[in-house]
Amino acid sequence: MDIKTEQFVDVARKELKNDRNKQFLGVLPYGITISRQRSMQTFADPEAANDYGRAIRAEVIARLSELLEEFEKNAAANGAKIIWAETAAEANAFVLNLARERGVRYVTKGKSMVTEEMGLNDVLQENGIEPFETDLGEFIAQQLHRPPFHIVGPALNIPVEEISDLFIAKADMKEPTTDPVKLGYAARLYLRDKFHHLAMGITGVNMAVAETGSIINVENEGNIRLNKSSPRIQVSIMSLEKVVPTMADAMHMIRLLCRNCTGQKLSAYVSIDSGPKKSDEMDGPEELYIIILDNGRSKIYQDQQTREALRCIRCGACLAACPVYCKIGGYPYGWAYSGPMGQVLSPLLIGLDRTHDLFHACTLCGACKQFCPAGIDHPKMFLYYRMLEAQADTEQKGDFIPDKPAKLFDLWSWGAARAWRWKIAVKTMRPMMNYHAKDGVIRKTVAPLYGWFRTRDLPVMAKKTFHDRWTKIKKSR
Repeated sequence: MDIKTEQFVDVARKELKNDRNKQFLGVLPYGITISRQRSMQTFADPEAANDYGRAIRAEVIARLSELLEEFEKNAAANGAKIIWAETAAEANAFVLNLARERGVRYVTKGKSMVTEEMGLNDVLQENGIEPFETDLGEFIAQQLHRPPFHIVGPALNIPVEEISDLFIAKADMKEPTTDPVKLGYAARLYLRDKFHHLAMGITGVNMAVAETGSIINVENEGNIRLNKSSPRIQVSIMSLEKVVPTMADAMHMIRLLCRNCTGQKLSAYVSIDSGPKKSDEMDGPEELYIIILDNGRSKIYQDQQTREALRCIRCGACLAACPVYCKIGGYPYGWAYSGPMGQVLSPLLIGLDRTHDLFHACTLCGACKQFCPAGIDHPKMFLYYRMLEAQADTEQKGDFIPDKPAKLFDLWSWGAARAWRWKIAVKTMRPMMNYHAKDGVIRKTVAPLYGWFRTRDLPVMAKKTFHDRWTKIKKSR
């Protein structure tokens, strides 16, 4: 599994120079936000609808273990086989071993962020089983070996000309085209062929209903429904927080999910599965395996503060609201989850030390919190991570404030206490500060002083202060 969260700053700098993505990101968030707001207005009381959704997610967190046990009991009664996986490695091993036992040569996959988190595609491919993403955006991202640019549209930013070249090379398209209908048809022909002799389909789970033991998926392309109805074996993978208490709760959360994802009242397809197909049914799998993945979530749940991250329903509303994501896009986040959602989840799943720049790359404006239908307080989470990081530094170094910054602040205080000291300091520091200036900003000179400057560029200091210029003007009058 290729995790590149440590490269956040470098990739972000690169993306800030990507003119095409900058233009795209300048338009995309507004379109998504407008669609979301219009669809939310179709509720009789939009705020009450949000409050109900947040209350559902709060109940899930409060009763998580109880709901999971209820779901397991009812899903098993429906004929599904429940597999508990403590780690991503365990879940991957189960899928791989099942495929080997049944002689599966390839699998098809519906769009699933949890399988991205697990690195399932890499594990299968390394062991001779070809995984085919059947969501169009995921298929494009997979073939280009790129992470998702956006949770809803993984390949939204890819130029149509590049997609055309890709489909000629990979999907047997005969001639180049930029016509979206022709491109979609070429992908359809290529991917539909994979379903004809399919032995195993793999999907994620948008919601798992404790009351009925059912799993629910929402989509707009129909590929998840084909992944569920075509093969003999269906493997559905869910992270443990996807459970909801009742079918009524699930229906309300679907209404919120679709409106916040794509601005639709309801997605084109909603699939509800309660076990494998019955003897009198034509479509559906003969075997249904539901993998409930922990992958560190039990540890997250133990902390009253961090368990709030498990409210997330992966709608992506926070991405369009985030001023940082809207400048750099999804690639700098370096993993499956991007935007504020990724900044909340990734540090808990792979460690604060590997995601330092993610939870520091926040203006704390609170727009993500305002838009979140699940009720996550993202800024509060980021501040908590920063506190945990500071505590870890304290335990290692013995001082809450490292030596260099402490001395720097002492010097700053001494200099600012007298006007004449400040003037001398500014005149002395200006040439040194500007010595390594490039493109109108100071970068390398101050970086060693304190980590805060490592990801922040300072403007070049003026040759003369305002006070000097004003004094000169007064004398000339």
